[in-house]
Amino acid sequence: MSVIKSIYKELEELSNKKIASHSYQFFKAYPGGYGEGDKFLGIRVPILRGISKKYRTITLEDIEKLIISEYHEIRLLSLFILVLHFKKAKEDEQKIICDFYLRHTEYINNWDLVDSSAHYILGPYLIDKDKQVLYQMAKSTLLWDRRIGMMTTFHFIKQGQFNDALNIAEILVNDNHDLIHKAVGWMLREIGNRDRKVEEEFLEKYYKTMPRTMLRYAIEKFSREERTEYLSGRKYYILDC
Repeated sequence: MSVIKSIYKELEELSNKKIASHSYQFFKAYPGGYGEGDKFLGIRVPILRGISKKYRTITLEDIEKLIISEYHEIRLLSLFILVLHFKKAKEDEQKIICDFYLRHTEYINNWDLVDSSAHYILGPYLIDKDKQVLYQMAKSTLLWDRRIGMMTTFHFIKQGQFNDALNIAEILVNDNHDLIHKAVGWMLREIGNRDRKVEEEFLEKYYKTMPRTMLRYAIEKFSREERTEYLSGRKYYILDC
């Protein structure tokens, strides 16, 4: 039996209709939802992570067979395996993995798929390289490309590099989708966790006009009084002279 058939057989045995039905609603796979048309087996994430370790040595050709699956969990599994590949890869191999990732973004088409992979693969690879691809993605008409562009910067933020995250946040600050509002707000909060002044400088420019959800995510760790001031539009800044 081929490795792909083994994986499919194992996943089929683990499938759960009740969990699949919940996932269908949770990931908004119904008509008009952001995940419209997606299909689910009903397998929990910790189980998929365990399976990814079991099959961590499969080839990119086999990963490709998984990532194009119509089933959400199989695509997620492929990304877990791809992350494991990347962590063990040398730089020339990392480039191959990143190129593979960028060629298959049409299948990285929900927030959990993006968030489980972008800052673990593109982030470490691009940290010391040209990042123009992320700016292109941030300007894409495709929701998931824009989220990948933003979420990749999480790795840069963890390394104390904020400029690209702030620049991409600026591109997306007036985006019309709730999932981008959440991603931008989340990354601003992560910047603030490391350098509050940098986050507040960004908020000073945009807090009155940015989407409410984005602002709420960005100021989640602020005091109740500060959150009230920001949300009411009454935050005053004392500028350094």
